[in-house]
Amino acid sequence: MVSPATGGGRGGNAGLAEPLLATNDDSDGAKHVFGAKAKHWVPADEKEMAASRECGGEDGRPLLYRTFKVRGFLVNTYRFLNLARLTAVIVFFAWRVQHPDSDAMWLWWISVVGDFWFGLSWWLNQVPKLNPTICIPTIPLLRQQFDLPDGGSNLPVLDVFISTVDPVEEPMLHTMNSILSILATDYPVDKYATYLSDDGGSLLHYDGLVETAKFAALWVPFCRKHHVEPRAPESYFGMKVRPYKGNLPEEFLDDHRRLRREYEEFKTRLDALFTVIPQRSEAHGREDAKGGGGAKATWMADGTQWPGTWTEPAEGHRKGDHAGIIQVMLSQPSGEPQLGAPASSDDNPLDFSAVDVRLPMLVYVSREKRPGYDHQKKAGALNVQLRVSALLSNAPFIINFDCDHYINNSQAFRAAMCFMMDRRDGDNVAFVQFPQRFDDVDPTDRYANHNRMFFDATMLGMNGIQGPSYVGTGSMFRRVALYGADPPRWRPDDVKVLENPNKFGKSMTFINSIPVAANQERSVMSPVSLDEPATTELADVMTCAYEDGTEWGDGVGWVYDMATEDAVTGFRLHRTGWRSMYCDMEPPGFCGTAPINMTERMYQILRWSGGSLEVFFSRFCPLLAGRRLHPMQRVAYTNMTFYPLSALFVVCYHLLPLMWVFNGRFYIQKPYPTYVMYVLVIIVSNEVIGTVEIVWAGLTLLDWFRNEQFYMICATGVYPTAVLHVVLRSLGLKGMSFKMTAKQLATGARERFAELYNVQWAPLLIPTLVVIAVNVVAIGAAVGKAITWGWSAGQVVEAASGLMFNVWILLMFYPFALGVIGRWGKRPYVLFAMFVAAFAAIAAVYVAVQAALAGNLLYFQLGHWSIGGAVSLPSRRV
Repeated sequence: MVSPATGGGRGGNAGLAEPLLATNDDSDGAKHVFGAKAKHWVPADEKEMAASRECGGEDGRPLLYRTFKVRGFLVNTYRFLNLARLTAVIVFFAWRVQHPDSDAMWLWWISVVGDFWFGLSWWLNQVPKLNPTICIPTIPLLRQQFDLPDGGSNLPVLDVFISTVDPVEEPMLHTMNSILSILATDYPVDKYATYLSDDGGSLLHYDGLVETAKFAALWVPFCRKHHVEPRAPESYFGMKVRPYKGNLPEEFLDDHRRLRREYEEFKTRLDALFTVIPQRSEAHGREDAKGGGGAKATWMADGTQWPGTWTEPAEGHRKGDHAGIIQVMLSQPSGEPQLGAPASSDDNPLDFSAVDVRLPMLVYVSREKRPGYDHQKKAGALNVQLRVSALLSNAPFIINFDCDHYINNSQAFRAAMCFMMDRRDGDNVAFVQFPQRFDDVDPTDRYANHNRMFFDATMLGMNGIQGPSYVGTGSMFRRVALYGADPPRWRPDDVKVLENPNKFGKSMTFINSIPVAANQERSVMSPVSLDEPATTELADVMTCAYEDGTEWGDGVGWVYDMATEDAVTGFRLHRTGWRSMYCDMEPPGFCGTAPINMTERMYQILRWSGGSLEVFFSRFCPLLAGRRLHPMQRVAYTNMTFYPLSALFVVCYHLLPLMWVFNGRFYIQKPYPTYVMYVLVIIVSNEVIGTVEIVWAGLTLLDWFRNEQFYMICATGVYPTAVLHVVLRSLGLKGMSFKMTAKQLATGARERFAELYNVQWAPLLIPTLVVIAVNVVAIGAAVGKAITWGWSAGQVVEAASGLMFNVWILLMFYPFALGVIGRWGKRPYVLFAMFVAAFAAIAAVYVAVQAALAGNLLYFQLGHWSIGGAVSLPSRRV
């Protein structure tokens, strides 16, 4: 047996070691999805499934997914604990109102309002999770219903959208791997088309797509021949062990060696484009200079000027100012299988004589951009893709994901289709959302990138109501839902999908395509024609002015003027009466990259939280939605949009130790022992509820604790900044400028987590640093007080609660503190030593200052020692 490749995940070392062959039994899909939590979930649709098995369903179609609920005892315990804690919170609040007694009444009022807000936000967070539901697709039944005996399929047509902007900030290798995984996915090759939206109009992306299309002619048949998973080559070749599911193990090793060499050469060609394109353009520029040419243009390989952005910007060829571009890179394939050639030479290095070598349709799109227009970032690019695809393939279903995500499970498209085509309520499903899973996150998930509490608890709770929220990637949509149509359950029989054509713009070709897209069972892609009229029509729907006077960005397509276009677009669909479904599968349907650098991660959270708060104070506020939005779904969206406001009170509590530093004794609430008792009961009950939650969600204590830590970190710096952004916007000012999250590309095992230890200083870090400093000073001052004045047993008990609060805050900020010390964070004991040293230094300073203020500094001089040689200081209550 040959040794495995080193490294792992998408950014692992892609050396030339051979793969390990292993078998994989994937017979029980539900068991794989549930994993360790399987014993806590039971089927909730036994009667429906039994009836379906007996008679093939009411209309002869099987049920395409199973529904599971948490076992009665566990979920009822969870509900009871939540009700008990709610009762405790209400009693506590009532007690505080009845006892308005504090050492600072202004702070008492703040804390009372804060406690009310914390209780309200906690309850709004818990209510949507009281009925968690898991739905598992049954792909074999989908095949049984739609696959034909002759190898064909009646599955619906599907369009795939990928969006990118910058080939550096969003590494081109990630983007091209995403495209390769799409081209190789297990879906009928003639029934889906892929659209890459290059919002920067870069020739790098265009030429990279040309190289990708060439490499796909080897990669896609290889995946089909040997049934490899995952089908993104960077991730596949970075795996230590590759389970083999194919039928030709004797050919696999040779094919694998050859394809790996081809992939390394492909990556080399992609990297070379960064120098080849400037060199090519420079050569053409010299020729132009001889002929008296003007600006230095960027030239394509065919000797024509690139209509997009140029390396050296010029009028009409810079970011935000370039023509629209559309090019079909891979044409629509025929409906009949096309077998490849046997291995013969360098042109045919692998034997594909028994493999279908057709490739799905691939289209490059770069919309027009001109000065003076708000191009609406990702939402605007997606809406252009929506119109362009309608004129070409016009699939009834659309799936979109970010350029740094790839298909990790080749059955993902079929899994999502199980929910769309199910006969129970599939017609009313607007979108299917997959959870986000990430490669190359550090083993301890220091900055909670996996966000498991949201994706494995909150989303399951929403799945039991009206469905999960849209998270911007890994989502399959029903096209007519994006067009603003009402779901069938709310649509009268005599009302057509297309009611007001004027809201879609002036393109009659596009308007005429809408009724065709409403047919969800359309399984034949219309022939693509790029004659002059069609090209003119495509250019028209890509122009900046096309959306003027229409409802694009409001009632049609992705929503504009919000930093989180994903969440508000999903909310608009739910508000209209559509539902969504949550599709978790094993292996995960999609994987991507996440920012493991602390500053990048905080900027990412800033954009999400600022955008969420914008939604709450906009016309899309959940509280203003109509009766089509389920009441519990309204609660969930309210919590998801106003949660940053809690930061205002969290910061106040984090700074309370200042009162203990400047006052010998300070009570925020009297009688203090009763107050402490209430606080302990509420805190302990919250921990118990969290423990039960991670049991039915199948999570770990580390998942839960990381979620708590990063919430507290963000509540000090990120969320207050988000609130400031909304305040500025409400005053008519510009607000914050949200930066795009940079994606890192590791080139070796040593660099895999390099970004974790890089310190990128930004103003966003300052508030959290201040909170850490305040609590370190409070602990050091407490030690200094004990040394200076001495503490009785009663005083120690009183001070213990305050010190526990300080230590708890520092524990919550532990990941942030590790990030701030950079590469020293590789050795956590260094941080512990730094804290101890800081406590000791502050205690020493406190002792010296108090001695000086009390006039007792002379006691420390040699001439004023007491007879016993010990220092005698007056005692004072702290």
